[in-house]
Amino acid sequence: TCCASVAWAGSDCRTSKDIVGTAAAADQFQTLVAAVQAADLADALKSDGPFTVFAPTDDAFARLPEGTLEKLLDSPSKLRAILKYHVVAGELDASKVTQRDSAKTLLGQELSFSSSAGVKVNNARVIAADIRCSNGIIHAIDTVLLPREDIVDVASSAGEFTTLLRAVEAAGLTDTLRGEGPFTLFAPTDDAFAALPPGTVERLMQNPEALRQVLTYHVVPGKVLAADVIKLDRAKTVEGDSITIDSSSGVTVDNARVVKTDILASNGVIHVIDRVILPKRLDAK
Repeated sequence: TCCASVAWAGSDCRTSKDIVGTAAAADQFQTLVAAVQAADLADALKSDGPFTVFAPTDDAFARLPEGTLEKLLDSPSKLRAILKYHVVAGELDASKVTQRDSAKTLLGQELSFSSSAGVKVNNARVIAADIRCSNGIIHAIDTVLLPREDIVDVASSAGEFTTLLRAVEAAGLTDTLRGEGPFTLFAPTDDAFAALPPGTVERLMQNPEALRQVLTYHVVPGKVLAADVIKLDRAKTVEGDSITIDSSSGVTVDNARVVKTDILASNGVIHVIDRVILPKRLDAK
C-alpha cells in the first residue's frame, strides 16, 4: 500500500480499493476497521461517496482512557456517532483542508481545521495525508475525535432515563436523536415510566409503531429553551399532535410537570418531566 505513509505534502498515488479496503490493507488502521464493522458502517463507506475520512491510527485508539474502546464496541449507536464525526462528504485533499477553517461531518457537527503549526483537525494532528481511494480520501490522524454530546449521550450520562433510552432504542429512534436536529425533548424519568399502569411499558416495547408515536410526542422540532416554553400555550410535536403548555403555576406539559429545564446537548435541549404523556389519538384508544 504505497499510500500508507505519505507525508502531508500529499501524493497522487491511487488505489482501486474503496476506503474500507484501503484502511484494512494498511497496518495502522486495524482498530478503525474493526470499529467501522462493529458500528455497521462498512457498507456506507464502501459506497460511491466520495468521502473524506480523518482516520485515527491504532496508536490513537490505544491512547484512549482504559476501557473506553471496549465500552464503545458494546454501544454501536454511540460508536456510530463517533465514527461519523470523522467523515466529511466529498473529497477534501490536503490543499483544500489547508484552505478551510472547518467542515461539516456526517454526524452534523463541524470539524475545525488549523495549519499554523502543522495541520490539525480539532485537537488531532494529521500525520499522513492524501491516502487516495476509489471512493474518496483518507487523512491519518493521531487522536480519536470526540463529538460534543448529543441528546442521547446527555440523557445516558444523567442516569435517570434508562427506560426512556431503552424505549428509544426499541423504537429505532436512537440515530434520529443523535442527528443534526435541533430537537427539544420532554424527557420522562424512570420514575415516570414506572408510574404507568402495570404492563404498559412492556406492551409498548412489543409494539414499535405505538412506541414511536409515544416517544415522538415528547419531541418538539427546534431548540426551545425554558424562557421560550413559558411563552407558549401549545407546541406541535414530531408525532404531529400538539402538546398543551400551562405556565400559570409552575410549568406543565399536558398532564406532566416540568421538574428540570435547559439540559443542553449539541443537537438540542432536554426538559425533564415527571409523567409520560400520550398523544391524543393513542390516549383515546
